[in-house]
Amino acid sequence: MDLAVPAKHTHDGFCSFHQFPRESRRDSGSKWSVRASSDSNLGRVKAFGDGRARLIVLSVDGVGSRGFGVSEGCRKQRLDCVFAVSRVEMLDSNGRSSILAKTPRGYINGRSSSLVTSSSSLEEFESNNHLRRLVRNGELEEGFKFLENMVYRGDIPDVIACTSLIRGFCKLGKTRKATRVMEILEESGAVPDVITYNVLISGYCKAGEIENALQVLERMSIDPDVVTYNTILRTLCDSGKLKQAMQVLDLQLQKGCYPDVITYTILIEATCKECGVGQAMKLLDEMRIKGCKPDVVTYNVLINGICKEGRLDEAIKFLNNMPSFNCQPNVITHNIILRSMCSTGRWMDAERLLTDMLRKGCSPSVVTFNILINFLCRKGLLGRAIDVLEKMPNHGCTPNSLSYNPLLHGFCKEKKMKRAIEYLDIMVSRGCYPDIVTYNTLLTALCKDGKVDIAVEILNQLSTKGCSPVLITYNTVIDGLSKVGKTNRAIELLDEMREKGLRPDIITYSSLIGGLSREGKVDKAIRFFHELETLGVKPNAITYNSIMLGLCKTRQTDRAIDLLDYMVSRKCKPTEATYTILIEGIAHEGFAKEALQLLNELCTRGVVKRSSAERVAVKM
Repeated sequence: MDLAVPAKHTHDGFCSFHQFPRESRRDSGSKWSVRASSDSNLGRVKAFGDGRARLIVLSVDGVGSRGFGVSEGCRKQRLDCVFAVSRVEMLDSNGRSSILAKTPRGYINGRSSSLVTSSSSLEEFESNNHLRRLVRNGELEEGFKFLENMVYRGDIPDVIACTSLIRGFCKLGKTRKATRVMEILEESGAVPDVITYNVLISGYCKAGEIENALQVLERMSIDPDVVTYNTILRTLCDSGKLKQAMQVLDLQLQKGCYPDVITYTILIEATCKECGVGQAMKLLDEMRIKGCKPDVVTYNVLINGICKEGRLDEAIKFLNNMPSFNCQPNVITHNIILRSMCSTGRWMDAERLLTDMLRKGCSPSVVTFNILINFLCRKGLLGRAIDVLEKMPNHGCTPNSLSYNPLLHGFCKEKKMKRAIEYLDIMVSRGCYPDIVTYNTLLTALCKDGKVDIAVEILNQLSTKGCSPVLITYNTVIDGLSKVGKTNRAIELLDEMREKGLRPDIITYSSLIGGLSREGKVDKAIRFFHELETLGVKPNAITYNSIMLGLCKTRQTDRAIDLLDYMVSRKCKPTEATYTILIEGIAHEGFAKEALQLLNELCTRGVVKRSSAERVAVKM
């Protein structure tokens, strides 16, 4: 490394070690070699070592202007001290080297000297080491405070450590803190590299703060690279801002940063979504003209766009033409076509495509088989779906939860609960653990079949199976319990989900209120209704109708009519069911004639359908 001091601190130069006799170098036992040169402005020493010690040779007296003489005696006269330092100073990431500085009085350990090693550079090195440790250990707030203190002391922070600190804050969504780190870094005199800026821009983009990302792009102290632009373009395109993305592309070209295949693929995908495949093809042509070769990802984006436009045959033709473009389709290309074939019911074509894949040596993936299984289960062809599932290992694919879930759903749909549970056990025995979707499918089917006790038992076992219930899981079981008259157990589950930090929604309360009303516990239902409003959840027509039905069944139709007024005042539109419930309630209290007149009037106004009116009239 270069160690430099102003020439006035030396005697017109440093000693030249290559002038030492060979013996003296051999006797030193050191693997270091040092060269020195001098000019009128600056003396330089280059030191090379084995990483264990550094030798600093300092000239002390003012004798001679040519450095050391040839004779050993002259060298001894010039050489005052040789200091061995046990720590190797390395160039830091800012490209700064250590500086030899002069002490106020030129004293080192009681000896006069014109130069000493600067303690500030060593302190800076130690500070940056400590900063790196804090960031590496995830102590971001402590790292931030330490960084502020470093800069206050005049130390220049390490760019890499600061980049890691920015990345850490961005991951936590603390983009303002990340920005402050960048500001401190810039103000300290360090020069952030393009990676540092890219990390901050990426953080802003992931947080949805695209305007802030664009501001960073505008004020960058160094030239952005293609990664910088691709990050911003991806965010703009994902946000549906294709026009603004094209403006950024123009800026990129003006600054001489040429787009790569990723840039064009991002823009082609967005163009397919917003303007159609025809316009995207023009971008493909432009890409080729500018010498940027499309890859398989680019072509996959286009084929996906063609399929979404319903032009499957054209997509198949594109697939077959890909080798002529010097690009071989991959398994993802085939999966896109396969999914489109299955969604349009072209099963025979799907089978042929799978055969063609294997013939070309393109191995199907788990996704390939899952597409086929999903399609067959939707068509009710569970036997064929099982055949596909069992063949997966022959092709090096292990079924996952997405492979089994359609089968379980199919069995549940056909009310073959025993078979569904059997396949759940098979799934677990093969080392494939069910996910929450698997359990939700099973719980829904059990509750619809009235087997709520089994559903509750499975729900209680979920946590021990490493699968935490979600809101829809609890809603399914609460609804099942409420429908079979077990509202007390449903209320216990409501309390349990709250304890787990899950917030009940309108579906949770509507299920519970409906169950309580059917059981005749109207006052309790109304209490839950008010609790619902207190939580800021707006009741819907189903919630109001449930309470009205409970009131009417208990001959409290006047209260039900009051609730109708309240419903309208809360800007919740009554449904046909609202009016039929009230009419039946009026008739139930012995006012059948008045109820029939009201029904006819509502039917004339078109509020109640003629078919519904006839059904209600028969009941009266």
